[in-house]
Amino acid sequence: MMTKIVEEFELYGKSYRFETGELAKQATGAVLVTCEETSALVTAVVSKHDKDYDFFPLTVDFMEKMYAVGRIPGGYLKREAKPSDKGILTARMIDRPIRPGFPDGYKKEVHIVATTFVVDGSNPPDTICVAGASAALMVGGAPFDGPAACVRIGRDKDSGEFIVNPTYAEQENSDLELTIAGTKDYISMVEAGADEVTEEDMLAAMAFAQEAIAAFCDKQQSFIDRVNPTPMDYTVHEIDPVIKERIEPFFSEMEAALHDADKLSRIEKVETLKDRITEEEFSEEERAMWSSDIAAELKSLEKRAMRKMIIETGERVDGRKADEIRPLHIVPGYLPRVHGSGLFQRGQTQALSVCTLGMLNEWQRLDTIDPAEGKRYMHQYNFPPYSTGETGRMGAPKRREIGHGALAERALLPVIPSEDDFPYAIRVVSEILESNGSSSMASTCGSTLALMDAGVPIERPVSGVAMGLIKEGDDVVILTDIQGLEDFLGDMDFKVCGTEKGITALQMDNKAKGLSLDILSRALKQAREGRAYILNAMLETIDSPREQLRDTAPRIETIHIPQDKIRDVIGTGGKVVRGIQDETGATIEILEDGTIHIAAVEGPAGEAAKAAILAIVKEPEVGEIYDGEVVGIKDFGAFVRLTPNKDGLLHISRVANGRVANVEDVLSMGDIVKVQVLEVDPKTGKISLDRLDKPDAPESSKPARDDVKRPGQGTRKPRRSHHS
Repeated sequence: MMTKIVEEFELYGKSYRFETGELAKQATGAVLVTCEETSALVTAVVSKHDKDYDFFPLTVDFMEKMYAVGRIPGGYLKREAKPSDKGILTARMIDRPIRPGFPDGYKKEVHIVATTFVVDGSNPPDTICVAGASAALMVGGAPFDGPAACVRIGRDKDSGEFIVNPTYAEQENSDLELTIAGTKDYISMVEAGADEVTEEDMLAAMAFAQEAIAAFCDKQQSFIDRVNPTPMDYTVHEIDPVIKERIEPFFSEMEAALHDADKLSRIEKVETLKDRITEEEFSEEERAMWSSDIAAELKSLEKRAMRKMIIETGERVDGRKADEIRPLHIVPGYLPRVHGSGLFQRGQTQALSVCTLGMLNEWQRLDTIDPAEGKRYMHQYNFPPYSTGETGRMGAPKRREIGHGALAERALLPVIPSEDDFPYAIRVVSEILESNGSSSMASTCGSTLALMDAGVPIERPVSGVAMGLIKEGDDVVILTDIQGLEDFLGDMDFKVCGTEKGITALQMDNKAKGLSLDILSRALKQAREGRAYILNAMLETIDSPREQLRDTAPRIETIHIPQDKIRDVIGTGGKVVRGIQDETGATIEILEDGTIHIAAVEGPAGEAAKAAILAIVKEPEVGEIYDGEVVGIKDFGAFVRLTPNKDGLLHISRVANGRVANVEDVLSMGDIVKVQVLEVDPKTGKISLDRLDKPDAPESSKPARDDVKRPGQGTRKPRRSHHS
């Protein structure tokens, strides 16, 4: 039985802890990793047998447990079901720095599971799970090139100082959220969101992050040294050299097949060549025995031909130069009736983004371990099989779609107006209709068009471009606007989004272990030029957000009422507010602070709803005139409804010209009378009224004079007052 081993340390003002030997001992490796009071168990299991795949079979799952934050899951089942978007993004974040750490040709299946045990509400669990995955693999003796670590870098808006693994509160006051992972020697993954940060500042943050990663790797290595694991015996699958010998003579033919700007035509030529090589060079028995190896070697031939072409000639498969962007086709307002839309096409990648505006109460509520309750700006990305000319099943969004949607959302979030300036929930959906590389960047550009077409007053337009890298020894070529083949067979996929002022989002996956900050600096500079070129093309079609919303979009007006009046507007069981909505057709949202949002597609409906609400909360003032309804009659006068919740008293002496004996002789229930406010009692709030359209008192209602003998009355003189 393994001895429990614990390694505790402090770095950058926070305490951390690695622990193994007590939990999940049947896994290949298991580590409980902790930051302050946030902890997660990360396990790694390596299968016993190789899989006959032409890829490395790594699976990562991130399990958000609601008990970690002391909450019961929502929904009918009351248990965790499918992972949230945040959970999927975290699993992807763990996968990306772990995958390149295994040797090429490793075919054993690896499964990493990170389970949140405690989340303290201040320290996110995602970055420590990367370190936990690395440590779990190394504790189990897996052939993993670690340690690997991940850090999040924030930057205090006031002091400008970088913060390592900021708390949620510290991140609120940060203009940068840079998540970066790798080893002491190389960076393998970058994710960033920023408030228009310059390339120079982003590079400074990356350099600082690399130092922090090295510090965490050293601490992890100290822990591994104490565990002293036994390295796992393994063999890397070797392809029979005979296969390469037979395929290599077709190198020049592969180069020729790759020279085609049309994706489908190029794929057909390459696949035809591969099929011919397989049929002509290998017997039926060899094809059955070496099927995956032949496919892998043909892929290697294609990869080497593409890379040689770029390194030696500087020419890409579609004839472009390294920094050249494919032809653009940009159409804002592509669809009628929807609130906003934009078609963005770059080469053979085409995205149609559609913007929909709604009430703030239509925001997305999040049932996750993250402290954020929800979001009012939502971006979703769909990648149907037909976009690549393929068949396939349609269903729930896959991990890739969740990740690409999150990247575009992050890119645009810094320029989305505040609730006070634009009180709408905003949903943008990007439909990828055609794809040949960098569809997430097309989605970002298309969504900027859709937002501007919808009249959303974004601070500045955002564009994005995907950069690639071909590195052979010391030869390095950075590619602008990579297409699918260059992503698939290249060394880096580096997506950069931003405005003319600075960067709003980054995402990078790296396969080249020699990636330096100098190369990243060159890539960022080249990306800035590419972003500017694309942005200028976009602005030629729409130079600013539309001044008016579409006729089909709701108009939302915001008013504020005293908090003690909220109950009056809502009414018993919501009767009053529902009545206003039914009568006017407007939608009304009432917040606890007295803010009320009124939405209506047609202006008169919104104005009517606003007038009804203001009438409810209105406090009558002296001198104001009302056309009020008689709602009560007493011996001493009539009560007149001034506002839905406020009545005033019209005394009997003021209902007519002359004296009347009975109010009913002049007024009836339901009569509408024009009255003026004479007095408002400051203590009781009681209101005294005067009638402005007084009729003459009818003769039949005039009271008998005191000096006239009434029936049954004696001849005694009237009693004298004490004052006479």
